[in-house]
Amino acid sequence: MENKRSSFTGKIGFVLAAAGSAVGLGNIWRFPYLAAKYGGGIFLLVYIVLAVTFGFALMCAEIAIGRKTGKSAISAFGELSKKYKFIGILASIVPMLILPYYCVIGGWVSKYSAVFLTGGIKEASSDGFYKAFRAETFEPMGWFFVFLALTAVVVLFGVEKGVEKVSKVMMPILITLTVGIAIYTMTLPGAWDGVIYYLKPDFSDFSVNTVLGAMGQLFYSTSLAMGIMITYGSYMKKEVSIESSVKQIELFDTGVAFLAGLMVVPAVYAFDKGSLGKSGPGLMFEALPRVFANLGEVGGTIVGSLFFAMVLFAALTSSISLMETVVSIFRDKFSWSRRFTCLFVFALCIAIGLPCCLGYNVWSGVNLAGNTILDIFDTLTNSILMPIVALLTSIFVGYIIKPKALIEEIELSDNFKRKKVFEIVIKYIAPICIVLILVSSILGILGVIKI
Repeated sequence: MENKRSSFTGKIGFVLAAAGSAVGLGNIWRFPYLAAKYGGGIFLLVYIVLAVTFGFALMCAEIAIGRKTGKSAISAFGELSKKYKFIGILASIVPMLILPYYCVIGGWVSKYSAVFLTGGIKEASSDGFYKAFRAETFEPMGWFFVFLALTAVVVLFGVEKGVEKVSKVMMPILITLTVGIAIYTMTLPGAWDGVIYYLKPDFSDFSVNTVLGAMGQLFYSTSLAMGIMITYGSYMKKEVSIESSVKQIELFDTGVAFLAGLMVVPAVYAFDKGSLGKSGPGLMFEALPRVFANLGEVGGTIVGSLFFAMVLFAALTSSISLMETVVSIFRDKFSWSRRFTCLFVFALCIAIGLPCCLGYNVWSGVNLAGNTILDIFDTLTNSILMPIVALLTSIFVGYIIKPKALIEEIELSDNFKRKKVFEIVIKYIAPICIVLILVSSILGILGVIKI
C-alpha cells in the first residue's frame, strides 16, 4: 500500500525547515575560520557571489526535481529517466552515512550544553577535558542516544506536526541567540580588533584557495547532494515559489554564517589569539570554552550556555532534516509506515554511530592513516560522495533531461526571473566548480594542499 505524500503547510514552513537543514555546525565552526584565513571581506564577497550563482542553481535544481516527481532521491532520478536511477541510489547513501556520525557530534554538543547549564565552566574549559570525555567508553554513547532520540521523536511526528512545527520554533530562537551573542561579543574589550580582522578585505590573502574555500564551504553548508533538498522539494506545494524560497534559504544560511563569524572571531581574537587557526571540534570544544572562562564564572556560564544552546538548535535542525530524508527514502522504496521506518532508521544509526563513538576509545586502534572511524565516514561522504553526486546531478539536469524540464516546474508558481543564470550555471559553471571541489578534496586527503 502506497503512503500518501506529506507536505509543508506553506512557504514559511518550507523555508524555515530547509534553512534549518542548511544552518548547521559548519556555519559555526568552519565559516569563521575560513573567512579570517582567506582575506576577511574578500572571502565574504566571493562567498556571496557563489551563493547567488552556483549555490542558487544547484538548490533550485534539487528542489525542482523533488517537487516535479513528488519523490525522494531514491526514486526521483529514475522517475525522470530510468537509465539514471543510480544517481538517486548514490544520493541516498550520503545521508544514511552522515546522519549517524552527525548525531555522535550532536551528542558532544548536548554534553557541553549540559555542562555549561549546570555551572561546569571551569571543568569544560580545562585542558584535556574534551579529549578525556571522548576517551570515555559509555558517556559519549549516552549523549549520542539522547541526541538521536530527540531527532527521532521530531521525525516520528511527521512533516507538518514534527519537522515544520519544530523548525518554526527553533529557527527564530536560533537567529535571536546568534544576533544577541554576536552583539555582546563585539562589546568585549579588544573585540573590535577582531571584528576588523574578520571583516577588513585583505587582498594579500586572496588566492585560488580563497575561491576553493568559499566554494567548498557553500557546497557543504547548503545541504546539497545529500538528498535533503530533493526530499523537502517533494513536500513543497505547487503554488509556492521555488526561486523566492531559495533566495530566502540562502539569506538565512549566509546570515547565520556571517553572524557566527562575528560571535567567534572577535572573542577568540580578544582572549585566545593562538586559537585563531583552529576550526571544527578543536574550535568548538576547546578554544571557545576557554574564551567563555575568561569572561568570569557568571558571565562565562551565561554566554557559554546560550552559545551551546544555539549550537544545539543548529545541530538538531540539521539532524532532523537528515533523518527525515533517510526515512523518506525507505518509505518511498518499501512503502513502510512512518513509525516502523523511524524505528528502523534509529537502529541503523545506532549500528553505524556506535563504532564512531568507540573509535575514540576501545576501538581507537581501528584507523586509516591516523583517521578515526568518524573521520573516515566524514571524508568518504563530504570529500568524495557528495561532490560526485552533485557533479552527476548537474550533468543530468544540464544535458540529460535539459534545464527546460525543471524551468517549467519552477514556473508553475511564479515567473522565473533568473532563468538564464540557472541555465548557464547548471550546464557550464556548476560542473567545473564541482570538479574543482572534488579535486581539491582529494588533494586535501592526500596532504598535497590544505584548505
